[in-house]
Amino acid sequence: MARGLTAWDLPPWLQRIRAVALKEFRQVLRDKLTLGMIVGIPLIQMMIFGYGINFDIREIRTGVVDEAHSSGSRALLADLQASQVLRVSETLPDVATLRAEIANGDVQAGIFIPADFERRRLAADRSLAQVFVDGSRPGLEGAVQALAAAAVPAREGVLPSRVTPLAVQVEYNPERRTAVQVVPALIGVILSMTMVVFTAIALVRERERGNLELLITTPVRSIELMVGKLTPYVLVGLLQTTIILLVGVLLFDVPVNGSLLSLYLGAGLFIAATLGLGLLISTVATTQFQAMQMGFFTLLPSILLSGFAFPFEGMPRPVQLLAQVLPLTHFVDIVRGVVLRGATLASLWWSVTKLGIFLCVSMSLAALRFRKRLD
Repeated sequence: MARGLTAWDLPPWLQRIRAVALKEFRQVLRDKLTLGMIVGIPLIQMMIFGYGINFDIREIRTGVVDEAHSSGSRALLADLQASQVLRVSETLPDVATLRAEIANGDVQAGIFIPADFERRRLAADRSLAQVFVDGSRPGLEGAVQALAAAAVPAREGVLPSRVTPLAVQVEYNPERRTAVQVVPALIGVILSMTMVVFTAIALVRERERGNLELLITTPVRSIELMVGKLTPYVLVGLLQTTIILLVGVLLFDVPVNGSLLSLYLGAGLFIAATLGLGLLISTVATTQFQAMQMGFFTLLPSILLSGFAFPFEGMPRPVQLLAQVLPLTHFVDIVRGVVLRGATLASLWWSVTKLGIFLCVSMSLAALRFRKRLD
């Protein structure tokens, strides 16, 4: 009777492969950080994306200019809000103020009800109200167009069925071209892809090459080392910003309605914040492979939850709060505001402030963690 096949009965080449495979398997099991990412990354990202990616847009922040001040106009507003697509957040005095609020990003849509609303309702030959929608954001125009095309549930005698309730005007992208929405935000996406990975391996590479011991013996402080490593990449990032902007203007005919100085100041702040995140990752990872894994782990949520690819307004509230931690979320607001809507950094101060806070926190944590390793 033939005896069972043992490891020693394997051909020599299979024994060598088996030995290397077992060695690699044990190494993965001993590396707690890599083991945690193997299990944690799929679970966390499935939870985030499963709940966060939603094409059904709700609660669009909307400003209202009601010149009619009638019971019919109030009923129309109530009916529009009942659809849950629009949420009235501000009442404004005139259309000029409404359009300025859209340009600054304070609201994403606006409803204008003219003074002759009641006559329009009785004549039933013209639209009752006009809706301005920010065309620089993906998904909003489609949601408002669907609301305008649908029959708005109105009270009897308030909104005749033969009347078209809303006339939609798309601001900043009247041709409804996808490139106009996507290309400016691509500046942030491409910078995230390059800047995080570049700096995530910075300190790890110093350690693996043996240069970290030399840095320990110098009088360079932790924060000085962080800033010194960050500065060259800021210049690289600004160069990439210029390349992407030129390609967008020359090939995709993307308009630049705002100040280039505001754009480059906002891009510089975003680049510094992204590099700060990369340096923080570099202080956590122990190998370049781990650093790259963690860099890409932060990249995918940034792309999907920042409002670049999917409508930010369609995400559940907890996911929107999570997206506030990502620097790309705020830069997408800044770059679309400056490039497409012609906004200034002063009018986008809240997004600029959040980017500045992220930069300070990430750089401080990176410097503190690096000091602990030096000690």
